[in-house]
Amino acid sequence: MKAFGVTFRHGVHPPDSKELTEAVQVRRMPFPDRIALPLRQHAGKPARCLVRKGDRVERGDKIAEADGFVSVPIHASAAGTVAAIDWWPHPDGSLAETVVIDVEPFSPQIPRPRSVPHWEGLSPDEVRAAVQEAGVVGLGGAAFPTHVKLSPPPDLPIEWLLVNGAECEPYLTTDHRTMVEHPERVHFGIRIMMQCLGVERAVIGVEKNKPDAIAELERSLPEDLDVTVMPLTVKYPQGAEKMLIEVVTGREVPSGKLPMHVGAVVQNVGSIATIAEVFETGLPLIERIVTVTGPGLRKPANLIVPVGTMLVDVLEFCGGVTDDAAEIVFGGPMMGTSQPDMRTPIIKGTTGVVVLTAAHVKPKRTYPCIKCGHCLDACPVFLNPSELGILAQAGRYEEMERLHLLDCMLCGCCSYVCPSNIPLSQMFALSKKALRKRAAA
Repeated sequence: MKAFGVTFRHGVHPPDSKELTEAVQVRRMPFPDRIALPLRQHAGKPARCLVRKGDRVERGDKIAEADGFVSVPIHASAAGTVAAIDWWPHPDGSLAETVVIDVEPFSPQIPRPRSVPHWEGLSPDEVRAAVQEAGVVGLGGAAFPTHVKLSPPPDLPIEWLLVNGAECEPYLTTDHRTMVEHPERVHFGIRIMMQCLGVERAVIGVEKNKPDAIAELERSLPEDLDVTVMPLTVKYPQGAEKMLIEVVTGREVPSGKLPMHVGAVVQNVGSIATIAEVFETGLPLIERIVTVTGPGLRKPANLIVPVGTMLVDVLEFCGGVTDDAAEIVFGGPMMGTSQPDMRTPIIKGTTGVVVLTAAHVKPKRTYPCIKCGHCLDACPVFLNPSELGILAQAGRYEEMERLHLLDCMLCGCCSYVCPSNIPLSQMFALSKKALRKRAAA
């Protein structure tokens, strides 16, 4: 296998700020008094509710079923009683239909006995069905249903399984700790995905600022599989699908196409470890590792958090915020979303909670574009963010589409380098939403 180039072109180099948690072992957070489980925790159609107020549920019980192919079920992350089915704050800033569960305070939280499928005896279709039934989605942030990635069309043969362990977003260390503490589980998940996809080679891409993760993955490499660990240049957004594919395979995903069109499937390392856990224990995706960190937090940590745990409970467990805390972000500072409501729950796609102080938050005042070209030099997909920003301010969305707005990954590189502090990435996200609404209408 040949590595094509040291890294991709363009991108930025923000401080990685991982020192707060990169060496902190993962520990389990206690169950909160109440959890809130939105039915919309994945890309695609929201799940369809199966419970009513007053119903008793056990940990791991299905409370909402998949409503279509691009959809996954939602499971109770703790035993308790359904207190309400209501509209609740969602991490994306909207309200979402949500199942609220009062957690049983004296429950041992032991899930019902479940049969563990023996994966080696399953057909690819049965593996996909088991992954969907377990509610597995991409844990890198996008939360795309994993069984869909395992279902490429027959006319698009897959040659590469690329495992994304780059974790290039500043502050976040969930994937890092997964690779260090559970490398065998990562390899087991890779084995399952390779058999399901019918591929013969896999590459785990890990940025060079995680030498302990690289060492653990190489130490535990399976002898009977063609799996390679590739150290990657530390640059943002190295973990983006298109960037990872370009660096590892030398292939460029065409505009409007998907990784499968160039023979690749990219999967986050946390999602692969979750697939392994499903076939080890039979448990669905009801908890995840979350990095809770930032200069505005008293006790940064890597935590196993029950899905649906509210922000207020997570911060309280980590000692609370400092007096100069100014902003709380779900995800990382480059692509994350600020949270105005402390009741907002951790969902399947929540990679981290970052508490920033006033000194780390950019000033809110913006200035006119000075046509400096910094955003053009930073954009990893070679768009013209300056021109797109002007069109976004004028609401000229169709023209933005002709300038390939839909290729924008919302990585935030343009906003990061803009000397006028123009929130380009946020403007593009709103423009994409406007185009989707017009298309639906």
